[in-house]
Parts: sequence; structure tokens; C-alpha cells
Amino acid sequence: MDERLCVAALMNGTPYSISEDETLLTAWELVERSGQRHLPVVRQDGCCAGVLDRAELAVACAEPAVALSRRRVCDLVHGRRTVTVHPEESTPSAAAVMTEEHLDALPVTDQHGRLTGLLTAGDYVAAAAGLVRHTGPAQQAPHLCAPLPGLPPRRRERERGIPIP
Repeated sequence: MDERLCVAALMNGTPYSISEDETLLTAWELVERSGQRHLPVVRQDGCCAGVLDRAELAVACAEPAVALSRRRVCDLVHGRRTVTVHPEESTPSAAAVMTEEHLDALPVTDQHGRLTGLLTAGDYVAAAAGLVRHTGPAQQAPHLCAPLPGLPPRRRERERGIPIP
């Protein structure tokens, strides 16, 4: 992998994200329907409040649905230190942050802390394998979840095999 490559070249510039005011039930449905393993959480001001991962949501969603409709995403990210990177940072620098902080995903933010993308360990693996997963920053902002009807139905990931070159 080219050491001069910047984060913007690897990141997903349009990940689905969720408002910290949404319910855990909505967050779980978004993770399920989008197929993302990591879900950036955005505050009212557009700044990134953190990242939820699928496993963390699964544990939180073990409660009855009635409780999940009352719990908010901010309950899981409140008080948590949020580590971010900027699009122009080098990929080795971002990888070092991910390694030091034991993270599988990093929110990518602009100089004001607003979410511009998501960088995951999978993005590094794809780049190392020579696979193009993302084309860098997109022309549009990350998808902020509100209503879910526009999302595709849940993917059947278990039916897909490993592609043979």
C-alpha cells in the first residue's frame, strides 16, 4: 500500500449515520438493513459523537423491544472519548491511531468535527489486496438516518461466498 495515500482515498465518504437522539431500535434496524458493521453517531450540530459497532448494538438490543424504543443512541456514546482522523491525514498515521486505540473503525471529520466519512479495518484489507472498495470522498454528505423506508431490505450475507479471482 502506498504510504503517501491519504485517508480520503480509502474511506467510505457516504456511510449511513444516525442521530444521537434516535432509539436503539432504529439504530439496530439501520445496521441490519444497511449491512454496515459500524454506525457513526452524529450530534445535533453535525459533529461526530462516536461510532457504534454491530456487536455493541446486539448486546444493547438484548432488552425487550419496549425498552429499546425508549433508550436513545446517546445512552451508548455519552461520556465516551471519540477518536477521529481528518481526510488529508496519511493512512499509516490513521492505522497507528486505530492500532493504539484498539479500534476497527474511525470516523473521519472535517476541521470543525463534522462527519465526512468512515475508515474501517476492512478498507485497509481491501486496499492491501488491491481491491477498490471506495473511491474516496463523495460529492454528498454521509447518509443521516431519519426514516428507514429508503434503505434496501436486509442483505443475505450468508449466501455470498468468497469471490475467486
